Amino acid sequence: MAFLFDSHPVFPTPDVQRTAEYYAHVLGFRAVEYLDAAEPHVCLYRDGVEIILTDSQGHPVVPNRELYGYGCDAYLITENQEDLQREFTRAGAVVARPLAQTDYHSAEFVIEDVDGRWTGFGIKDDGGDRGAVSRGVAVDAPA
Repeated sequence: MAFLFDSHPVFPTPDVQRTAEYYAHVLGFRAVEYLDAAEPHVCLYRDGVEIILTDSQGHPVVPNRELYGYGCDAYLITENQEDLQREFTRAGAVVARPLAQTDYHSAEFVIEDVDGRWTGFGIKDDGGDRGAVSRGVAVDAPA
């Protein structure tokens, strides 16, 4: 029985409105504001994905690659990398790493958002069952 079935990245940001506008206008997300809530935030929705923006209380965003030397800050699963990269590029997104096959068997591209955060878009090549990873099926993972 699987207990985990979804994930919602939480992105602290110094300017929630600015970041929400970027995700809406450049990446095609729908923004829903909860700015009067006890914990103010904005939910961003696109297809089956939700990203939550919170106020960083003035602290700058420090991406994983700066803190640890490598890595994305979020990774979103898609089987339509080429079309999505093209859509994002046409809308003005900065592609930090263009679509390529990685040495860890993922076909992915990476964008840099308005806060400097890197988000990867791709899927692991799992031997023909393209949806296994997104369905929560462990692929080549120890039992």
